[in-house]
Amino acid sequence: MTTHRFYFRQLLSGRDFAKEDPIAAQMANFVYLIGDRETRDAVVVDPAYGVSDILDILDHDGMQLSGVLASHYHPDHVGGSMMGHTIQGVRELLDIKGTKVHVQAEEADLVKKVTEVGDGDLEVHQPGDHILVGDVRIDLLHTPGHTPGSQCFLVEGTLVAGDTLFLEGCGRTDLPGSDATAMYHSLHHTLAKVPDDTVLFPGHRYSFHSSATMGMTREMNYVFKPESEEQWLMMFGGQ
Repeated sequence: MTTHRFYFRQLLSGRDFAKEDPIAAQMANFVYLIGDRETRDAVVVDPAYGVSDILDILDHDGMQLSGVLASHYHPDHVGGSMMGHTIQGVRELLDIKGTKVHVQAEEADLVKKVTEVGDGDLEVHQPGDHILVGDVRIDLLHTPGHTPGSQCFLVEGTLVAGDTLFLEGCGRTDLPGSDATAMYHSLHHTLAKVPDDTVLFPGHRYSFHSSATMGMTREMNYVFKPESEEQWLMMFGGQ
């Protein structure tokens, strides 16, 4: 159940920030702001592209940045070099506003390699950990598959899923470090515990709608159609 303290914003790259960046518009990444309206503490999920724009939005809302949540290490989510382009991300954000980047342990070295942040910039977590932003609790769900340390964030009836799960489809499993079997277990076991009335917010706008309940997603999304791991691997093992 959502409380009055819960602060939440979904920002689309190339539209709500980084408006002059054609790569940001092409990639259609979502960045999320999550916080406590009473304490004014907030974290940003997957800051990439116009990091100063993101901080300006927080400031306009009267919120103070107290941390960064990284769903996974790919440059369109945390910054770095991609397709010959340099993308702003956590390193540039930390230069402006020193804080910690919360990552799963299996993703820590990958985030450091891609973004060039150091050990002291990271808060390394294990599956099942949670953090508090003010008095708002965010559960960190380790959901490997797209990358070894991918994580989703469960807070106040909301699931911010990064590239683990979209409204249509899921993250690719044919990239370095991807694992189709791990993705099956993340979707069909870990996320199976998330209630149907939880609202899914994905890492990209790959569909007409920007969010949907988990119940609707399970009903409509083809990644939930296989009834066994064997069926899943036949359909998605070469994705």
